[in-house]
Amino acid sequence: MKIKISDISIEPSVFLAPMAGVSDYPYRQIVREMGVKLLYTEMVSAKGYEYGNNRTKELVEFEKKEDGKIAVQIFGEEADFMAAAAKNIANDYDIDIIDINMGCPARKIVSNGAGSALMKNLELAENIIGRVVEAVSIPVTVKMRSGWDEDNINAVELAKTAEKMGAAGLAVHGRTRKQFYKGKADWQIIKDVVDAVEIPVIANGDIFSAEDAAKAFDFINCSGIMIGRAAQGNPWIFKEVIEYLKNGRKIKGPSNQQKLEIAVKHINLAVDFYGEKQAIPLMRKHIAWYLKGMPYASKVKSKVNKIFEKDKLVSLLNDYKKEFDFS
Repeated sequence: MKIKISDISIEPSVFLAPMAGVSDYPYRQIVREMGVKLLYTEMVSAKGYEYGNNRTKELVEFEKKEDGKIAVQIFGEEADFMAAAAKNIANDYDIDIIDINMGCPARKIVSNGAGSALMKNLELAENIIGRVVEAVSIPVTVKMRSGWDEDNINAVELAKTAEKMGAAGLAVHGRTRKQFYKGKADWQIIKDVVDAVEIPVIANGDIFSAEDAAKAFDFINCSGIMIGRAAQGNPWIFKEVIEYLKNGRKIKGPSNQQKLEIAVKHINLAVDFYGEKQAIPLMRKHIAWYLKGMPYASKVKSKVNKIFEKDKLVSLLNDYKKEFDFS
């Protein structure tokens, strides 16, 4: 359960996938408490960073406040901007790794030639990786998918290219861009990547439980696993996975009371970071995830969507907790 990315050792090798609107600073603080030692930022626009966009800067600005190791993920389709942003971010902040996004399937990203669109242009992908590696003195990793579609499965080719250009590690989501998050992740493709390169490979896709994590390690022979959607409203999954992998012991999941307590903590962290006006709307989807499976959750979510003040939101969740005497 240990991974070594260049000269950086990380144990356990269990990670939260970088997700826009999810893996922000407040949520990473919570995940850090669950035992995760290296955390990835939301993806940062290289062009936005170089142009001084305030929202883009916000994604990186706070990294100095975090304990433990941090990887900043950047995206873009122009090698000059990618290299410049990587260099400036690495110089401006005390971070450990630059991660290049070549896996995002979002239309607004791929329409500009970035994210998983780079898997259709391996010459450009190679240039970007090489330029970023040259620009920084810290390790560079690459996040990718299995390919663009079922007729263009080229993760192995891109992985070999990344290794050749100096990448220190890879994370591979076993779905194509065409799949988005539908269908089943193809772990065999990730296994093929592991067999094709010497650098460490992190497996991503369809890891929804501690048992899934163990199966991924066994089947793929990967150096680490990355959890995305299964961590939405469920930061405890990391504690469960780490304990199971380390000691073979299944630990009890959180009670509804614990879920609500973490939800309130998450609200407070978000308000402290973003300010109330920005934080409360951002927290609505997180609260919906925390409430999933609880009695009358839809009614509570309906009320949540009409609240704009922290105190009222916290009171609503506390009253809900008392009403059902969750324990």
